[in-house]
Amino acid sequence: MATDWLLLLLLATVAMASPPPELTLLAGATEKGAVCLDGSPPAYQLDRGFGSGRYNWLVYLEGGGWCDTIESCSKHKKSGLGSSNLIEAVQLPGIFSNDHRQNSDFYNWNKVFIRYCDGASFSGDAEGEDQDGTKLFFRGLRIWEAVIDELMEKGLANAKQALLAGCSSGGLAVLLHCDNFSARFPQTVPVKCFSDAGFFLDIKDISGERFIRSVFSGVVHLQNVRKVLPKDCLAKKEPTDCFFPAEVIKSINTPTFILNSGYDSWQIQNVLVPDETSPEKSWLTCKANIRECNPTQIEALHGFRETLVNDLKVVQDKEDWGLFIDSCFTHCQTPFRISWDSPISPRLQNKSIAEAVGDWHFGRSRSGVKQIDCEYPCNPTCSTQLPS
Repeated sequence: MATDWLLLLLLATVAMASPPPELTLLAGATEKGAVCLDGSPPAYQLDRGFGSGRYNWLVYLEGGGWCDTIESCSKHKKSGLGSSNLIEAVQLPGIFSNDHRQNSDFYNWNKVFIRYCDGASFSGDAEGEDQDGTKLFFRGLRIWEAVIDELMEKGLANAKQALLAGCSSGGLAVLLHCDNFSARFPQTVPVKCFSDAGFFLDIKDISGERFIRSVFSGVVHLQNVRKVLPKDCLAKKEPTDCFFPAEVIKSINTPTFILNSGYDSWQIQNVLVPDETSPEKSWLTCKANIRECNPTQIEALHGFRETLVNDLKVVQDKEDWGLFIDSCFTHCQTPFRISWDSPISPRLQNKSIAEAVGDWHFGRSRSGVKQIDCEYPCNPTCSTQLPS
């Protein structure tokens, strides 16, 4: 245990040693209507590539949940998740690292971190009125289009390889925008997508209600995300159905890698056992720490994993797709060195996440690119230090 803490301290020291990439506010955002919830311009950080990676691009979408009501969007507006006035530049390790030892495949790429300030996975296109009478801007789709347009002018258009990635609600945004991103490049340019912890499940919570479905329904209708939803899905199903990844992935043509935990800590805490269900004390303890769950609760968590695995069966038929579904109690594994590629990172078939993603992206291995872990607690490489 002491060794783990020493490692974390060392990683934190390294991360603080170099300044973060500069925060850039989107030029001409107001004229384009591409603004955050409060009307401020959206922001991104660009870390220029070098050497052999100077023409390769990683575009990463930040996550941060959703706002599905005027009240919740008003709260987001008063934070960095709704206003660039409250955003500060950050330095991230993991897939963003410039150190070859920590990020051997992408260390010298151009890396863009697009900050999240719309509350609808970069997908809304509407307006509302805040409780205080001021406007709320639901402009995630315009933010997506305007930021990508600006990046194209800054060199993305000349990319030799491009990877669209993101985690959590940003991981869902990757799935929603994947084919749109790919279509911006000549067919000769290898373009792929990578969703980390973005596969949200349409399941009942422990009270029998579909809490996450009610949230997604609020987002879809309040923020008008219909424009980004798969047309073939909309022809058969309600828009809310088409906002869930299980439906979205059926329509994606671009090669995509899905990284998720079978026991995603955020979803267990907010989808399976949301606070709104007023869970009893034993559930509060369980959802805070999977090691404290009783056998009955573990069975419910196994059911969550089973739903995820079933929803992903369609990926098995997609030859150029990849999977890394571990059984760790965690959420978002790409922006942390400890989970991305470290001596104590999760492993499947003896490969770290970074190694599996690299093998998939560069076509180094046809075997081991689609890996689904066994049930908890089977994997000894699931560290207690992983972010949850």
